[in-house]
Amino acid sequence: MQNKKTVDDTATPRVIKKYPNRRLYDTDTSSYITLAEVKRLVMDNESFVVRDVKTGEDLTRNILLQIILEEEAGGSPMFTAPVLASMIRFYGNSMQGLMGGYLEKNMQSLMDLQTKFSEQSKGLTPESWTQFLALQSPVLQGMMGGSVEQSKALLSQMQEQMQKQTGQMLGAFGIKR
Repeated sequence: MQNKKTVDDTATPRVIKKYPNRRLYDTDTSSYITLAEVKRLVMDNESFVVRDVKTGEDLTRNILLQIILEEEAGGSPMFTAPVLASMIRFYGNSMQGLMGGYLEKNMQSLMDLQTKFSEQSKGLTPESWTQFLALQSPVLQGMMGGSVEQSKALLSQMQEQMQKQTGQMLGAFGIKR
């Protein structure tokens, strides 16, 4: 059995070198790999870092964004044009720094929900699955509704904190709001 390094491990992550010709070299397997193979590492929760071979710069985010771009260009995109436009509008906005944490927390909540769902559905028979799928829409709407409400509450909290901090900062300069 192969011992895999996961994202949660404290072991040194697998190093993938990116060459100027856009080729990716996996130092663990001593072979060139494709974006599809990098995607497989992500799906297997393996810890890795992509480094530019000349500068040593960390290119992991760039490679992950390339994978997302390829997936979005495929048959069934996850993000609609309005969602992408909204995300772009956060760049340069005062909320930009908070948005990453907000999205990360919501993704983690969704992954936790998926894990619970997967654990609870392990013992279902084909008949149970049929009944479950008939109820899927209302159940998922209920579960996601709670998540949406949590997201709204978190965003509202962040907005209140920013307003409070802005008021304090302006007050320190003798400016009233």
